[in-house]
Amino acid sequence: MKKIVVVDDEADICFLLKRFLSKNDFIVETAQNGKDGLALIEEMSPDLVMTDFRLGDITGTDLLTAIKSKRPQVPVLIITGYSDIKIAVNVMKLGAYDYITKPLFPDEILVTVKKAIADAESRKDEDIEFVQAETAGATETVGKVPRKMSSRAKPGYIMGQSEVSDNLFRQVDLVAPTNFSVIIYGESGSGKEAIAHEIHNRSRRKDMPFVAMDCGAISKELAGSELFGHEKGSFTGALQTKIGHFELANGGTLFLDEVSNLSYEIQVALLRVVQERKMRRIGGSKEIDLDVRIIVASNERLLDSARNGKFREDLYYRFNEFTIEVPALRNRKDDLMLFAQGFLESTNVELNKNVKGFSKEVIDDFMNYSWPGNLRELRNVIKRSTLLSDGDLIQEKALPFEIVNYRKLKDLDDEPVQAPSYTAAPEPSDTEDVKPSLKTVANEAEYDMIMQVLRDVNFNKSKAARLLNIDRKTLYNKMKQFDM
Repeated sequence: MKKIVVVDDEADICFLLKRFLSKNDFIVETAQNGKDGLALIEEMSPDLVMTDFRLGDITGTDLLTAIKSKRPQVPVLIITGYSDIKIAVNVMKLGAYDYITKPLFPDEILVTVKKAIADAESRKDEDIEFVQAETAGATETVGKVPRKMSSRAKPGYIMGQSEVSDNLFRQVDLVAPTNFSVIIYGESGSGKEAIAHEIHNRSRRKDMPFVAMDCGAISKELAGSELFGHEKGSFTGALQTKIGHFELANGGTLFLDEVSNLSYEIQVALLRVVQERKMRRIGGSKEIDLDVRIIVASNERLLDSARNGKFREDLYYRFNEFTIEVPALRNRKDDLMLFAQGFLESTNVELNKNVKGFSKEVIDDFMNYSWPGNLRELRNVIKRSTLLSDGDLIQEKALPFEIVNYRKLKDLDDEPVQAPSYTAAPEPSDTEDVKPSLKTVANEAEYDMIMQVLRDVNFNKSKAARLLNIDRKTLYNKMKQFDM
């Protein structure tokens, strides 16, 4: 049975997740703060960790970093309110497998948990295969890399049809046949890896491996081993020979996502490899010739990082042979429903469902929303709403609260704070309607207060009820009354 650790400062969430996952044949232990959670992870060696983003004693970012430094192969699911979606997407750069938004839906949790564990096991199996292949001498020369590595890439990218997308793929067509190094800029979740994979697919290297490495998800101590590999016994814990990403990508393409997160020492070693096209595994003496095309990605300007001392300027100029900008989803609204339909079709296959499309209200909500998490957020919204839909079309009730109410919430944010006026209102004439009524004003004020408190606590209804000094049942009734 697979083991799961749940870390959440709400006892109710811990209890419900433990009860539900235990019924689905998982061994589950819970902790209600980050310190206890880390101790439990160290003791239990789980197959998966689920953690709330906001804990009492530690942030989700700090907890994730600590987990990845000790258990880098363990997938981590972040539990967050929808108002924190942008933060959750950014946390994924640090190595989180995925995020789950509140309110939690059991079927969605089960699908995500099983997929995360299955993907982690698949990566483990691949690493074993590569070690076996290396032992058999299968990678001694260029082109002899085990072919399975190409499966780590993410094919099936949906090409847009807008002018923005046409311009993007004209650049891809231009640079793909060359051996130029490419820098891809774009916000988190905008599809930078998919563009890198498309460049590889349209190049002369398309039949060779495409290997992706998320530099933000790997600790400083492990980055050298991941990039260059190591020999058995070269350091404590090196129980077998490991083939690095450079060697696995030999003859093909190496994609380094969030490359600015690499430490200075690793950048020095990387520059040497890029210049000489040769490398040694850690603890090894044999030089290995490399023929690798390098594509890097970042959501911050590498030249700015170089000027700030975070990134080596000479390495930046080595990579900066061609630059591509991937637009944010909010700037590709003409393609949005094309992407949504593509995600819907793949989700139908994954969940064995047959949802055909989207209601007019859902399409309007999608077009009005800003999509801070870009394509990654859209994909997750489609997965969740498909799971919750029983008819032919996804309806508005299946969407997250903040997408349906985006305009209202935005107006609430943009509304200037005004001091209360104590000037007596003029007496209405006999023929003049009194608008708004006292009841309407009271309802609007009550709605605004409940909404503001809910947002302050990331839509945690228990905490909101306590702050509003009402019980949860009353809060639920109020939310139902105001159609929240």
